[in-house]
Amino acid sequence: MPILGQGALSKMCTQLDTPVRYQLELGGAIIDMNTLLEKRIKLSYLGEINCTHCGRKTKKSFSQGFCYPCFKKLPQCDVCIMSPEKCHFAAGTCRDSGWGEQHCFVPHVVYLANSSGAKVGITRGTQVPTRWIDQGAIQALPIFHVATRRQSGLIEAALREHITDRTNWRNMLKGAVEPVLLTEVRDQLFDAASDALQAVRSESGEDQVQPLKDGEVLDITYPVVQYPTKVVTHNLDKTPVAEGTLLGIKGQYLILDTGVINIRKFTAYHVELSAD
Repeated sequence: MPILGQGALSKMCTQLDTPVRYQLELGGAIIDMNTLLEKRIKLSYLGEINCTHCGRKTKKSFSQGFCYPCFKKLPQCDVCIMSPEKCHFAAGTCRDSGWGEQHCFVPHVVYLANSSGAKVGITRGTQVPTRWIDQGAIQALPIFHVATRRQSGLIEAALREHITDRTNWRNMLKGAVEPVLLTEVRDQLFDAASDALQAVRSESGEDQVQPLKDGEVLDITYPVVQYPTKVVTHNLDKTPVAEGTLLGIKGQYLILDTGVINIRKFTAYHVELSAD
């Protein structure tokens, strides 16, 4: 097979289109992944991982691309990244206040998405619609604009009492996801969590936490020829070569006839991509 690229793996770049366009950068080569559909490809792990922050060689990748020391000290690996309502910036204990100001004190969106059923989530405003595509959502609806990451986390926590914030990734990859009336889900959540939502708005300032009662649902389609009936995963740590016919791309997964592989999971792994 001809080699298309070689280098440290990072998540695929996406462009909203019908279907979504995917590109993978490897060692300076930009690979149009959509053009590889129905072709046999081979992704080979070359046995080296370098931390995406400090560059040191590491035997294991933490938090999608970091060595252990960076994982323990960097603000982007802190507990408040996964649980933004636990932000401790105001307590003066942020791991890097400059990073926090740049990434957390910027507008965020609270949204509903349908990846494997309706769920709630948050993202920076600049990551719309990339975040939804990375999750494999077929529908998405923004329901709040907020001024900070912590505020988005407080809203999400209030809504999480009534709706999940998780994606069943196996169901997402099987493709049997039925459309949901997200506007109806939004209205039901606004009613069910009205007291908790108002408490967040009162604490933060109503001008900083804006409900979106007339947002429009975005429909997203993916380049998939055939979905798997049973989801089997490729793990480069156990088997360093993932090879098969590319049948689709959804979220950050390549769907091969031999199994699926989560590209983002193996961030910082040095790989080689070949294709017929």
